[in-house]
Amino acid sequence: MIVAESKNKEIVKKEFEKRIITHAFHDIDGTHSLIREWPPVMSIVLYDVIENGLPEDYDSDENVRRLIDAAGTRPLPETDRFCIESAGLSALTQMEWSIRRAIEEGTVKFDCDKSVNSEKIKRIWKGEEIFEDLADEPEIEAFLSEHSPRLFKCYEKVLNGYCRDKNLEIAKTDPERFRVPGSFKWMQFLKDNGVKNYFVTGAVVEKGMGMYEEVETLGYRFGPDEMMEDIYGSTWTEKIPKNVVMENLIRDLGLKPENILVVGDGRSEIFAGVELGALCVSRLDDNADAQRKIHETLGTNMIVKDWTDPALYENLRAE
Repeated sequence: MIVAESKNKEIVKKEFEKRIITHAFHDIDGTHSLIREWPPVMSIVLYDVIENGLPEDYDSDENVRRLIDAAGTRPLPETDRFCIESAGLSALTQMEWSIRRAIEEGTVKFDCDKSVNSEKIKRIWKGEEIFEDLADEPEIEAFLSEHSPRLFKCYEKVLNGYCRDKNLEIAKTDPERFRVPGSFKWMQFLKDNGVKNYFVTGAVVEKGMGMYEEVETLGYRFGPDEMMEDIYGSTWTEKIPKNVVMENLIRDLGLKPENILVVGDGRSEIFAGVELGALCVSRLDDNADAQRKIHETLGTNMIVKDWTDPALYENLRAE
């Protein structure tokens, strides 16, 4: 079994009581996989919507090519920052944010309650995805239901052309190149000591495609006797916040939050883990100053640069 205890304070940001870990919920992008260089792609797609609205051909092959060529070529202060601070949210929520910002800027012409629209923009930036206390008019709900998934698919096309397709091909022969250092050993260590590992992602999960294909290419296998138990994520049309995915897993598996390890590099999974009372470990680069500040403010228990850090194995040890 795995016992978590603050033995080495070097990586501890928030003290935690000694506990046994039985299950682990892992984010994928940036936490274990480096196949998707998604921030510059997300930033240009969201920026383009705010700047130019949603012309009829916004998801055409020609426009996708234009966005691929533009990704990462210049700073985009608002959307670059949004990508950092919204990491881990459902992609549908991120698409919704840009459409609402375009409505706010007037590049998408839509007659709606502007105060409700602006409030939802602010809340999404703070990490919220469901707004039961703020009702939209049916017209804007229908508009978002049509265009958020369509824009999401456009974003995926840009991502594929910018990095995913070429990186996936390389990973088929050199998977270690696209794993965060120490990831495979760390996951196997958890598995070998009785922890059941689950992937939780904001991306779409379809067997044999997309994110599922990526993690299998990197060597992560699913099943009762494999390193991973299963993978859970969103769909093209339904945003499923990570806190909901985690809460559903806890309920369905009959778990206690104090026995759960939550691992990620985004604010949404760490926020959810802290709220649940799980043990949280953030995987952030040394120079990720903005993200480190966010994660410490959220209340993550530990921050590591990668999964080779000896202190991690001292604070989560096999017994």
